[in-house]
Amino acid sequence: MQGQSRPWLRMISWLRAVRVLSIAPDPAAREASPLLVLTVVVLMLLLAILEIDLHSADLQSLGLIGDAFSIDPVFKSP
Repeated sequence: MQGQSRPWLRMISWLRAVRVLSIAPDPAAREASPLLVLTVVVLMLLLAILEIDLHSADLQSLGLIGDAFSIDPVFKSP
């Protein structure tokens, strides 16, 4: 159970750090470039994909993801 709570604790600490940055006194310091926002969104999407792939057996046992569209093993990586 402790291994499952670590990503949540990391996310909470990251959100607290972002909140501290968002209340900066200078309004120009709070603006982010569009390229930085795009980079963050892409990296978070990749992290979500990797986390789901890493814990896919656990998620299947909970019934959150299923084999509705199973892939032929020939097309999976070796």
